[in-house]
Amino acid sequence: MVLRVLKSHTLPLLVLGDGARRLHVSAALSAKAKVAMSRFEAGSAVNYEKLLNNINIVRKRLNRPLTLSEKIVYGHLDNPVGQEIARGRTYLRLRPDRVAMQDATAQMAMLQFISSGLPKVAVPSTIHCDHLIEAQIGGAQDLQRAKEVNQEVYNFLATSAAKYGVGFWKPGSGIIHQIILENYAYPGVMLIGTDSHTPNGGGLGAICIGVGGADAVDVMAGIPWELKCPNVIGVKLTGTLSGWTSPKDVILKVAGILTVKGGTGAIVEYHGPGVDSISCTGMATICNMGAEIGATTSVFPYNHRMKTYLDKTGRKEIAQLADEYKECLVPDPGCNYDQVIEINLSELKPHINGPFTPDLAHPVSEVGATAQKNGWPLEVKVGLIGSCTNSSYEDMGRAASLAQQALDRGLKCKAQFTVTPGSEQIRATIERDGYAKVLRDVGGVVLANACGPCIGQWDRRDVKKGEKNTIVTSFNRNFTARNDANPATHAFVTSPEFGRMIVTALAIAGTLDFNPETDYLTDAKGQKFKLVPPTGDELPSRDFDPGEDTYQHPPAEGGSVRVDVNPQSNRLQLLEPFNKWDGKDLENLQVLIKVKGKCTTDHISAAGPWLKFRGHLDNISNNLLIGAVNIENDAVNKIKNQLNGEFGGVPDVARFYKANGVQWVVVGDENYGEGSSREHAALEPRHLGGRAIIVKSFARIHETNLKKQGLLPLTFSDPRDYDKIRPDDKISIVGLASFAPGKPLTAVLKHSDSSTESIVLNHTFNETQIEWFQAGSALNRMKELQK
Repeated sequence: MVLRVLKSHTLPLLVLGDGARRLHVSAALSAKAKVAMSRFEAGSAVNYEKLLNNINIVRKRLNRPLTLSEKIVYGHLDNPVGQEIARGRTYLRLRPDRVAMQDATAQMAMLQFISSGLPKVAVPSTIHCDHLIEAQIGGAQDLQRAKEVNQEVYNFLATSAAKYGVGFWKPGSGIIHQIILENYAYPGVMLIGTDSHTPNGGGLGAICIGVGGADAVDVMAGIPWELKCPNVIGVKLTGTLSGWTSPKDVILKVAGILTVKGGTGAIVEYHGPGVDSISCTGMATICNMGAEIGATTSVFPYNHRMKTYLDKTGRKEIAQLADEYKECLVPDPGCNYDQVIEINLSELKPHINGPFTPDLAHPVSEVGATAQKNGWPLEVKVGLIGSCTNSSYEDMGRAASLAQQALDRGLKCKAQFTVTPGSEQIRATIERDGYAKVLRDVGGVVLANACGPCIGQWDRRDVKKGEKNTIVTSFNRNFTARNDANPATHAFVTSPEFGRMIVTALAIAGTLDFNPETDYLTDAKGQKFKLVPPTGDELPSRDFDPGEDTYQHPPAEGGSVRVDVNPQSNRLQLLEPFNKWDGKDLENLQVLIKVKGKCTTDHISAAGPWLKFRGHLDNISNNLLIGAVNIENDAVNKIKNQLNGEFGGVPDVARFYKANGVQWVVVGDENYGEGSSREHAALEPRHLGGRAIIVKSFARIHETNLKKQGLLPLTFSDPRDYDKIRPDDKISIVGLASFAPGKPLTAVLKHSDSSTESIVLNHTFNETQIEWFQAGSALNRMKELQK
């Protein structure tokens, strides 16, 4: 055997001689008993045989080794024989195995599915109630209040799930991504979810991709799902995590390298000897936060850490089957990556990222000096641990080990401290094993098993809006005002143990510049001491305590289940189809707003208190672009109405234009629509009369969501043309009669001084997506094809 390294962008190629079989699985395996995809779906089996067959077909066609990402993605092709495959260029038609939806996005997804007229979902699908629970007092009280406040929405989701064959996880079950990891993700599965952090499942060797609700409807309807063939970024890990470093530090480092758009259009694939030093839930943390670099998803190769997790979560049969098909679940030797990043885990230092963006990375040893230089508040007001990124049993154990050190020295938190368990199973198990008590004893408040403050569901009262302050979290996002609706809050993201340590350190130091590797604390007796690096069991020594049963199975026959939507409701609203394209160019579109700088989906469609309107398109449209900065005056939610000369809020002016028959366009900057997968950021502009969004570049999910709703997401051929557009311009988009893949469109700018100029606009539409535009939306096109 010869080991040969081809180049830096490849894995070592094992040269076994001419005619060597790269992949061999005994034919006897095909005779094995079927293994269910989950304990809730005995009739749906893990189909590694099909995955293997598709991989063999594609590898033979491409005549090269495949990355793990390629194996799983191409292994789910609708037509592996005829599909054109070119990374970063062609669109793939895929058959995902299942769909998952969280309650805020499931409302619109189920409303769209109802509009499709189909009787039942075609693939296993689930709804998870985690977004609508506001953190106020504590877990039990907040959960009960949420059930009362959101009764109408929960009833709609429960009954529509029952009617259309969808599993329903009740409020209090936990965060969607932790539930998926515990029950539905497994090596080689392809899952799409209506939440941008769906890639969390990559920690179990799955390809899990965040999408908008319209994409979910396609898959639930049994229609092949389209995805632009992703590039593959390889992250080679060497060394071993130790001391204060944690899996979170890996992705914080990667985010600092790639930035919030460096992963756009790519799958991030981790490999190398360092992988085995990371727990399964730690790998999930890394994949989860891959959303912050714009990646399509992230994935780790199948290994013994995943096998142990599957065994511990009651899926031993899947682990055994994965062992037998392991060569489908790891990259081929000699495979090529489009880009390679190498990280030595032994040299990695703890990081804190922020404020206001998750890609602003600081080693812990430097963040204090950087904060002082930039005038960031050093006092940490609140430490928050949990969220879908860091809420596993291991995370809670490591945080508790630090809390116990503080208690042993007579210290408690002076700052506020909140703890969010990832699931009912995690909550019940940390209660049984004493972690929850330790965290409470040090001053923590255990919140409901839900998203809570991470997505702005936080009734924060310790600071006034506009008051400058610092919070430290183990969350994944820290955009302006995301957590508490206060634009002056400086939010930093880090690992749960380090966030915990900072809050503990506040008892004495009270500053952001505490470095646990070098600095000392003073205990209740006046003695100096250093915190010992945290420890925590990867999994409980006893089995998990499942806690309360919160799952609702769909009935075998749900056709008779009644789903009611009250026409007078302010929470739910049946959808009306958008108008078809009239076959003409889009003439004299008014510029609604020219956005300056970062514009995430939080800026376009805020969460927090607006979550309650996620099932009512007209009501939630009142938050359209209220967080975006207007280049004309550097103000938020203050634009000029070009029809009457008055200034007003963005949604108010948009409604005025719509009422007066004026269609409009939004102009934006780089990576427009980064962040959450929320399709409301696309539905709202379409509902209020928008026809096109013209920017320098788009985030992947948002661009697709815009196409799905019949809008034109267009990019400047020359980014400098952004400067040519004036806030009072009228724009005509011409060339739509010959709209075709790869063919640019032209925008004619009509300035208020009567001068005109033309600019070239690019697009990424394929033929199917052009049909969506022409039909008025992807849902309209689906209905046309049913006739």
